[in-house]
Amino acid sequence: MLYYLFKYLEETYQFTGASLFGFLTFRAAVAIILSLLISTVFGKRIIGFLQKQQLGETIRDLGLEGQKEKAGTPTMGGVIIILATIIPVLLLAKLDNIYIILLLITTLWMGVIGFVDDYIKKFKNDKKGLKGRFKILGQLGLGIIVGMTLFFHSDVTIKEKIPAHLQVESLSNEAPLVQFYSETKSTKTTIPFVKSNEFDYADLITWIHPGLEKYAWIVFVFAVIFIIAAVSNGANLTDGIDGLAAGSSAIIALTLGIFAWVSGNIIFSDYLNIMYIPRVEEISIYIASFVGALIGFLWYNAYPAQVFMGDTGSLTIGGIIAVIAIAVRKEWLIPVLCGIFLAENLSVVLQVGYFKYTKKKYGAGRRIFKMSPLHHHYQKSGYHESKIVTRFWIVGILLAILTIVTLKIR
Repeated sequence: MLYYLFKYLEETYQFTGASLFGFLTFRAAVAIILSLLISTVFGKRIIGFLQKQQLGETIRDLGLEGQKEKAGTPTMGGVIIILATIIPVLLLAKLDNIYIILLLITTLWMGVIGFVDDYIKKFKNDKKGLKGRFKILGQLGLGIIVGMTLFFHSDVTIKEKIPAHLQVESLSNEAPLVQFYSETKSTKTTIPFVKSNEFDYADLITWIHPGLEKYAWIVFVFAVIFIIAAVSNGANLTDGIDGLAAGSSAIIALTLGIFAWVSGNIIFSDYLNIMYIPRVEEISIYIASFVGALIGFLWYNAYPAQVFMGDTGSLTIGGIIAVIAIAVRKEWLIPVLCGIFLAENLSVVLQVGYFKYTKKKYGAGRRIFKMSPLHHHYQKSGYHESKIVTRFWIVGILLAILTIVTLKIR
């Protein structure tokens, strides 16, 4: 809203300084500062409110060190992340940008699912919370909305660079830095470790018959649904010890912010030889706000935690990360960038699968890990949770660097 206000003041009254709000970097800087202030200043009040409502976490006895001390710590703190993300975005972003609209829908949609889950756990005394099938239906619905919008909306396009031998020399003395074809709809995305660095979802079915290209949207929507479900569930599983999910998500989101900015900048996308996506740079405002909210929340969630995000937060941050990655067409980098989430997911799948297999074969279930998800395995091994979190963050930073480097490893 402030963007439109200052744009009006600049155009109508030549208001001094109003042009600053036209700069993406300025608005992103203000967004991260504002979200930090909201999450730290108002976050304390929200925590106090949650305590008054007796929304303390009920801890299952898993035999982990320091577990009993966590009982009664307020949960549903994901509300802090949601508010601290949305408010700066509403004030500073271009609200008619389709990517911003999709991210707002994602935040509220996943926030509601997580909130209902936490509400059932606390007020209905049902430790299982919202039934799994309803969570899946919620993720399915969001995936359909996001996938269909990204495929069919006219503002979701890419520009491909014209090969050098086909570029036309400028009539002026200064030749343009780069020339692009006009905006086109495309199901292309970025894929690492290949020469062209691109992959087209349509190729998954057009090898059967070229006429099947018109059904590429179905393949794309299914991919979007799978990615949203996988990342949101991965974030949910990662939220098991103080500060792990919030810190890891901040690292991931910051990396995606770099991708969003360079992908939406015609000069840098050409220099790095990556896909140029018009209008996607506006996501940088959302990411700046999101990162600020996560860091501000981490102020209270770091060991020893004063608040837990609950499913209200974990499902939401997973959904946001997934949609951002898809929007900037870097979703195939998720296994690397979100390696922490992937490891947590796989540890549970492997543990459950191996236990069932050995129980059927030998009559008694066996385990690969001392406990899953993976962070609990290290707790059982005697590591303090603050050391586990710090080392997971270090791994997350290394994976983020590797993700950026993959753009040039072809």
